[in-house]
Amino acid sequence: MNIRRSAALVAATVTIGAMGAQAASADSASPSPKTVVPSGLYGKGDPTYDGVWRQSLALVAQDTVGVKPAKKAVDWLAGQQCENGGFAAFRAEPGKACDKKAKIDSNATAAAVQALAAVGGRDGEVASGVALLKKNQNADGGWGYSLGMDSDANSTSVVIGALAAAGEKPAEVTSSKGKTGTDALASLALPCSKGKDGGALAYQPDKKGRLAANADATAAGVLGALGTGFAPGKGTAPDAYTCKDGKSAQDIAHNGAVHLQNQLDTHLYLKSQLAGSTDQPDYGNTADAVTAVAAAEGIKATKDSYTWLEKNAKGWAAQTGPAAYAELIFAAHATGNDPRDFGGTDLVSALNETGPEPASAKSSDSAADSDEKKDDGGGGANWWIIGVMFIAAVGAGFLLSGRKKQQP
Repeated sequence: MNIRRSAALVAATVTIGAMGAQAASADSASPSPKTVVPSGLYGKGDPTYDGVWRQSLALVAQDTVGVKPAKKAVDWLAGQQCENGGFAAFRAEPGKACDKKAKIDSNATAAAVQALAAVGGRDGEVASGVALLKKNQNADGGWGYSLGMDSDANSTSVVIGALAAAGEKPAEVTSSKGKTGTDALASLALPCSKGKDGGALAYQPDKKGRLAANADATAAGVLGALGTGFAPGKGTAPDAYTCKDGKSAQDIAHNGAVHLQNQLDTHLYLKSQLAGSTDQPDYGNTADAVTAVAAAEGIKATKDSYTWLEKNAKGWAAQTGPAAYAELIFAAHATGNDPRDFGGTDLVSALNETGPEPASAKSSDSAADSDEKKDDGGGGANWWIIGVMFIAAVGAGFLLSGRKKQQP
């Protein structure tokens, strides 16, 4: 969960970090002189483009491992909501009414809905957010990044996760033309006949209507098709490597997972392809792919890639911040591993230290027991994802989505 989602936004100028040309997230950027990082927010970087996103992922991850977040962390997120139920990426003055400068987007709204549903006690905010998302469903059944934009796989998937988290039945949420989120995802799925790209999802069609396989969109799409959120449990389907033509939610999830399995089998990790730079490991996309494959097809095909993450992703997470720690926690949860022993690193403690001290935290043993119960139940709380691409002209300039349009 993409992401997708993903979406953790960064400014249009992407910094190649000290981690060997890794794209730095918005959380790793220094706050601008006019931006003050609120005390209730996780992460110390400039929150302008990803404040709501990274807070939402942090809260969902904490809930997944039995940590009760600080009240002021939940209050901060709830306070970002606009009167119409939507969320922008970040509002520096949440006490003021939202105006046209508050660019409501589906990703921030859906992520916040997932988080507030997870922590509980915020039924009004959750219902308001869901109502806005349902009101702005596109005719094809999906959602775009900004409300009213053409549907994309990542946004559609994170909204499906929000609907499920709020107790809705995504398959029954239909557009004016009777289309569902699954219908939108099916329109973005490449057929099995596309060889190595078969089963993948595209982020969006290009100007000529052609679909290009996109690893982040595929990982997000798998979870969207499964009807889960950011933190799915271990899947019960048998590990399989055969793409099967079909447009059902089960077919989309299976085929997307098959595509990601094949990508992981090739290098153990996915690559980030940035224009003008040498291909580098994409830690976030790899974590999302591991989560998606484990949720859809079981953990057999994820073991080597998860081990690779344990050996290589800790520095990336430390540099990137709470959203990265959350993604790794989701991968650990989906594969049945202990996030408190991620190659010797306690991901839960590391995440907690990026923000206000949690109200309470379960011990490693009790959290592991809780995870096992969730796995036995055949599911989990929530999902989402992000990559480097220009997604929309928002306000004065173009913004980048953390990982949305990178190829495997």
